[in-house]
Amino acid sequence: MIDRQTVEKIKDAADIVEVVSEFVTLRKSGANYKGLCPFHNEKTPSFMVSPARGTCHCFGCGKGGNPVSFIMEHEQMTYPEALRWLANKYHIEIVERELTNEEKEEQSTREAMFIVNEFALQYFMDNLHNHPDGKAIGLQYFRSRGIRDDIIEKFQLGFDLNDRLAFAQTALKKGYNADLIEKVGICYKNDRGELIDRYAGRVIFPWIGVSGKVVGFGGRKLDAGTKGIQQKYVNSPDSEIYHKDRELYGLYQAKRAIAKEDCVYMVEGYTDVIAMHQAGIENVVANSGTALSTHQISILHRFTSNIVLLYDGDAAGIHAALRGTDMLLAEGMKLKVLLFPDGDDPDSFARKHTAGDFRKYIDEHQQDFIAFKTDVLLKDASDPVQRSEAINSVVNSISMVVNPILRATYLQDCSQRMGIPETTLMNQMNRLIRERGGRNRPAEAQQPEQPVAKPQEIPAKMKEKTDEQRVERLLAELVVLYGDVVIFDNVEDENGTPMMLNVAQFVNYNLAADNLSFVNPLYKKILDEAVAHSANPEWKSEPYFINHDDIEISRFAVPLSDIRNLDPAIGGQDKDEVRQRAVHLVLDFRVDILDRRLQEIKAEIGSATADAARLSALMAEFKEKSEMRNALARKIGSNIMV
Repeated sequence: MIDRQTVEKIKDAADIVEVVSEFVTLRKSGANYKGLCPFHNEKTPSFMVSPARGTCHCFGCGKGGNPVSFIMEHEQMTYPEALRWLANKYHIEIVERELTNEEKEEQSTREAMFIVNEFALQYFMDNLHNHPDGKAIGLQYFRSRGIRDDIIEKFQLGFDLNDRLAFAQTALKKGYNADLIEKVGICYKNDRGELIDRYAGRVIFPWIGVSGKVVGFGGRKLDAGTKGIQQKYVNSPDSEIYHKDRELYGLYQAKRAIAKEDCVYMVEGYTDVIAMHQAGIENVVANSGTALSTHQISILHRFTSNIVLLYDGDAAGIHAALRGTDMLLAEGMKLKVLLFPDGDDPDSFARKHTAGDFRKYIDEHQQDFIAFKTDVLLKDASDPVQRSEAINSVVNSISMVVNPILRATYLQDCSQRMGIPETTLMNQMNRLIRERGGRNRPAEAQQPEQPVAKPQEIPAKMKEKTDEQRVERLLAELVVLYGDVVIFDNVEDENGTPMMLNVAQFVNYNLAADNLSFVNPLYKKILDEAVAHSANPEWKSEPYFINHDDIEISRFAVPLSDIRNLDPAIGGQDKDEVRQRAVHLVLDFRVDILDRRLQEIKAEIGSATADAARLSALMAEFKEKSEMRNALARKIGSNIMV
């Protein structure tokens, strides 16, 4: 960890104008500087840089900050990575605290694995461009697919020789460790203990992590004579630095374009990504045939909430488009689908059309996912049972949508498409939500919908009250800043055992007692990690989250640290004040949960008038929940009654 004195030295040295000028052309505008925003497309400059304040700000999209936060946002770096970037720019030596022996060993192993992978990358690239077999086989293959030399260089493509012992022999002669060569997965040992090259005879597609380090490789077999004997593609096995469910191919090359376009295209394979780059569309990634994971979605959510799935138009492509999409909706992504003509994928379609025609096709043929799913499922539903199953599947997807207005719009649209009363669809949706634990959604968008009115037309306090995630966010902020602070010294659990509770434990204990949890996955992760580290008396929440490897967490934590003494809404450093803040927010959280359930009950009562038993049960639940809600409201000093 970088010591505090070095951090302050880096911040003092970093000049906001110099830092921003690395990426934006700035022109003097009075006492400030102005340029085109690097975070969104604009024709009129609205990105202002203030040397006096040491900050930048876009009046179009609202992004900006100090030199550290600007680098974090623009380069998609964590807080420590941004500090190192600035330290390198200003030639400041990084001084870090002494690591434990276990930390040193772990860090040393990881760094050594990255070094081995970097050597392998250069080895494969050198083979492709300089070895006779590489030029005759590998380079010829890429050119036969229409891949230009500049794109080959951009994606650092390579070739591995047919000799299955060649890589290990070369690496060992260079002094690389045999265990590490096996650990990163480039080679494996045979029965005789020899290191056998996993990718022999294949063209190589390196996997570059979001920070720019080589985490793994994919290899495609070219020898038609081995068809049916060896699989076409082989990827690196999971290791300490590579997990297939945590990486997305092409993300490193795409991250700036994704953030700038506020949209990402998802395709299936390496060559699909490369073909779209050649067509001038750079905001594209691939998960290379694996099921999309929540971690991959979370990574994409750092850059955008908008995703378009691009697939073949055949049955397999349609199935792929339907697979795992509820997870995207549940994580707050706004989802569209585009199918290419039957027989084409992004790669083959791009080779048949000009870059302009390719982009035009994508712009004109992408379809909202709910409409797509409705059309596809109902088209094949030939009897009432199949039709009801199809409708139920569509309604389940709608129930995953985070934004309530968008969710209601989908229900209305599906009602018209299906010829089914909207109240029937709403009742089914609410039932599905209740079966998932009583929540009106399983996950929360990281970037909520922008209000229709202009920001200045909504008073700040009113806008805060309309934010459904306000209390969750405030609790997460409290955990980041004071999660390690013990606020109850001598309390008893349900078994009468004395215990101490810090902020993180108190919040978790109270939510768990009512079977509640945070809806927002970022806030939930922060709380879970704080609770997991609470057993360590040396653990400190604020530096832990500021220096977190997950850029989303560090980006959330850094501004809180900067303003903790300026914003009274976050709470003071006094132990009693922190305790009062935690207790009050936990009560607020319970009130919010009850408020949401009461709104659901009201909607259900309106559509249950024909069912006397159901109506009676709903009225009884409404009375019970109202009494609970009002009791809590009185406890926190509110006079608002239902």
